[in-house]
Amino acid sequence: MEHLAQILLLLAVAISVVVAFQRLHVPTSLGYLLVGVILGPHTMGPTVSVPEFATLAEFGVVFLLFTIGLNFSLPTIRSMRHQILGLGTGQVLLTTCLVAIIAWLAGLTAIAAFIFGAAFAQSSTSIIASLLAEQGEENTRHGRLGLAMSVFQDVTAVPFLVAIPALGAAVAAGSLVGTLGLALAKAVVAFGLVFFAGRWLLRPLFQLVTRHRSLEIFTLAVLLVVLLAAWITNSLGLSLAFGSFLAGMMLGETEFRHQVESSIRPFRDVLMGLFFIGIGMRFDPAAILPIWHWAVLGALLILASKTLVVTAMVRMIGTESQVAWRTGLLLGVGGEFGLALAAIALDNGILSQRLGQIAIASVLLSMVGGAVAIRFNRGLAAWMVRERPPSSAPPELAEDADRQVVIGGYGRVGHTIAVLLDFNQVPFVVFDTDPRRVAQGMADGFKVAFGDISDPGLLSAVHVERASLVVITVDRSQAALAAVSHLRAMCPQVPVVARAKDLESSRILLKAGAVHAYPETIEASLRLGAVAMQILKVPTQDIDRVLQGVRDWDYRPVLEEEKPTERG
Repeated sequence: MEHLAQILLLLAVAISVVVAFQRLHVPTSLGYLLVGVILGPHTMGPTVSVPEFATLAEFGVVFLLFTIGLNFSLPTIRSMRHQILGLGTGQVLLTTCLVAIIAWLAGLTAIAAFIFGAAFAQSSTSIIASLLAEQGEENTRHGRLGLAMSVFQDVTAVPFLVAIPALGAAVAAGSLVGTLGLALAKAVVAFGLVFFAGRWLLRPLFQLVTRHRSLEIFTLAVLLVVLLAAWITNSLGLSLAFGSFLAGMMLGETEFRHQVESSIRPFRDVLMGLFFIGIGMRFDPAAILPIWHWAVLGALLILASKTLVVTAMVRMIGTESQVAWRTGLLLGVGGEFGLALAAIALDNGILSQRLGQIAIASVLLSMVGGAVAIRFNRGLAAWMVRERPPSSAPPELAEDADRQVVIGGYGRVGHTIAVLLDFNQVPFVVFDTDPRRVAQGMADGFKVAFGDISDPGLLSAVHVERASLVVITVDRSQAALAAVSHLRAMCPQVPVVARAKDLESSRILLKAGAVHAYPETIEASLRLGAVAMQILKVPTQDIDRVLQGVRDWDYRPVLEEEKPTERG
């Protein structure tokens, strides 16, 4: 309990700073960095010094890499190999080499120059995504391309996480080739272990866990898998994060991916916050004065090199100049993984304290400058190609072709809706908490995954705000109400249609925000009546008019108001 006061101080300062940054629409990662500077040993005021802090913060990268692995399973990477894989890998390699050569010519050792190149090649997915969403550019051509390349950059950070500790060991042992070769061999062994374990054990494990329908047990199982995979790679002398990334790749191929991401997100966000606080604690503001010019030059090198490299590569695939420049300006921003790689290099003794401070300060300044470039990417790109930017909306139209229907529940109603949508070639995805229904849906050839539609974490993980429609077919009234309530709060623009057991449930769901909520018992009666009228040769348009009139009148023509009357 001796560190309780410091932990309380840390939480209080973190909450205050992050709330302020969110109100200013500034990425929270920068807020956590500021918390670390405030509570670090290099500034005046209280200092937080908890021995277990660094170890705990390291798991922030572990859970982040696990989440990235979920979104980049082997089939996903294979499907992206022709464009995004080539562009993302090429950008990182070219930028790393370009920056490394410049740093080496400036007098750095080859290994230190490589670290600068690897750190400077990363971009901040969180800054890019948040600013694109705020500016309404997430569905434009440059927005989609830039965000996809940025996300894939996070995958390319994995080899660096393996290589940098090996470089540190090589520097200490004086044997670079042998140490790197051993690290590569260990990485191949780790991949094989996790790959075969994932293929043969993970799906049966989670099928067994989900039969209990307990989110608590499911979350514990996810934590076990993440930490076990991290322990395996750590036992082989590799980073913890590498194992978690491999486990994420294996789980990303299963029907449990979205619910796994939802379960792990709170741990990831909190631990990533601690990780950035730890980086902020390393930052010494007083040390900036002697190196400020190097930090500014480093930031300019980050912005210029990545912008030019990305623009040239996007132009090579036939994209017009303005879209290429706008994509390049998006990717010019520095990234959180750049800070992480610099911190790991410091811990392994590859960078001196002075060089480490230059690398961290350069990335931080580039994150600020890059955010400004993203904000004004349209005008800057127009100036680059000497074109006058249009005063109205951007020329690119939002591409809504991939907007799909989200269905909650794969019972008889959900199955029927899935069949109808499939027949009309409407893309959809279904979530259900019953593993047998999930297996049946997959056997039917539909996109059915394990997940609780009333879980806001799941809704966020699947980006439900991009859906064209949400259909709630679960037979649990409380779950349906919770799902509708969360959907109204998270994405009020997305229409929600719900199944209700009775009229009272229908009214509650409509009040919660559903566009339509059909009570199935009354609807069954209406359909039976419609069939009867068809047999009696009543015109179809008259039948439809009667049915719609009953629905529009809240079913009052077929129900008596349940108001008891007293007779004297």
